[in-house]
Amino acid sequence: MTSPRRVDVLVVGAGPAGLAAAARLAAAGAGHVEVLDREAEPGGVPRHCAHGGFGTWTRPLTGPGYARLLAEAAARAGAVVRTGVTALDWAGAGAPGAVGLFGPGRPWAADPAAAGEFGAGVPDGAAAEASPTRTGRPCERTAAGTGPCVSTSVPLAGSGTGRVPLGSGSGTGPALHVVGPGGPETVEARVVVLATGARERPRTARLVPGTRPAGVYTTGELQQAVHLFGQRVGTRAVVVGAEDVSYAAAATVRAAGAEVVALVTEHPRAQTGRARAQTARLCHGIPLLTGTTVAELLGHGRLSGVRVRHRDGRTTVLACDTVVFTGDFVPDHELARRGALALDPGTRGPAVDGTLHTSRTGVFAAGNVLHAVERAGAAAGEGARAAGAVLDFLAGAPWPDPGVPLVVEEPLRWIAPNRITPTGPPARHVLRTGAPLTRPVLRIHQDGRLLHQERPVLGTALPNRTLTLSAHWYDRVDPKGGMVRVSPA
Repeated sequence: MTSPRRVDVLVVGAGPAGLAAAARLAAAGAGHVEVLDREAEPGGVPRHCAHGGFGTWTRPLTGPGYARLLAEAAARAGAVVRTGVTALDWAGAGAPGAVGLFGPGRPWAADPAAAGEFGAGVPDGAAAEASPTRTGRPCERTAAGTGPCVSTSVPLAGSGTGRVPLGSGSGTGPALHVVGPGGPETVEARVVVLATGARERPRTARLVPGTRPAGVYTTGELQQAVHLFGQRVGTRAVVVGAEDVSYAAAATVRAAGAEVVALVTEHPRAQTGRARAQTARLCHGIPLLTGTTVAELLGHGRLSGVRVRHRDGRTTVLACDTVVFTGDFVPDHELARRGALALDPGTRGPAVDGTLHTSRTGVFAAGNVLHAVERAGAAAGEGARAAGAVLDFLAGAPWPDPGVPLVVEEPLRWIAPNRITPTGPPARHVLRTGAPLTRPVLRIHQDGRLLHQERPVLGTALPNRTLTLSAHWYDRVDPKGGMVRVSPA
């Protein structure tokens, strides 16, 4: 392997979070900013989301349009975007190491038991584990495949203009072994920003029994097949799940000319907006089977049916030649694990504070690698926020201590960010519940003291739907006290 190549900031992942971070960093004069991704084009998941819902109210965009806008903005700001390369491992001192998984009373503790918990599976095209290489391909086209990576504008919060002194910040930073079309190399950086995104768990990781026929997809695989490669995916499809991404998958199936046999969910109701659920049922005739799980896949060569089990124990075979497993996202955290970053036990992504510092000096994280998953706009905003913290670090700000863990109690599943340090609060916390909660009140307490309480929604909080929590109570936290807990009341 040749001598290490050096950059100032290495952004791993060219999805919304990574591109937004790179655009702000390059515009602020952070030196050589390089964005890397294993996919053939930058943009992450939005590249193959042909539906709307991206952009702003005044400038609505489709997914490919939004991906193109972000990629062009990063290139225009001066960031180098390289695709078709993969980060293999960390180089230098301290890598690889044990998984960091903090638990009660063990800030940034190591716990190798977390390794390999999600099983095998091919990532579905999320803003993926990506990496740098001089021999990788610079971005010469937009995410849609037309035109140069040059932008007129992009709505990125807080873009800086001052140049960061290149002699400041950490002297020796992290390094990564990477491989691309030109072969392997090592890249050293003063700062690494992990923006590797999230992926859906495939059929194998969900432990669904049955044969191994063709016609089994995740949402990302389906959307890439249909919208990027123009492939046919079958004639009759069962969609597993009933959240936002499930209805997007159903729309993709219909766009490919196939019939949606049913949406199947183990939950008692759909986890999406009422209007969207009613449109699918009344306008498109798509039945929703609640309290139902997939018991077996049938067929040899090509899928011939899906056996489902209802809550009362009855089983039914749905004749189909395609099944799409949706949702059940997990952070694409393999690179974080191999770098011995502390992982949050709830999100299973890197544990971060309000300004997105991880447990490893010089490594930040942003986007859906921290919380699987939020919308693309939220990930982009988080990337821009991480860039602000990177600029502070490059200018000489110290790396924070581990701080106080922030955890949730059942039936809440996770919260992010999940560390409280003196660097400052986040714009907001995002969290999830594992069961429906009617008009919940969230209570934040530490060592028996009530710090704050608020109602995140006026109606019912549903699984797989975002809940938000303010952070203006941070000044009441005892930095030397025990963990801060969030519980529903």
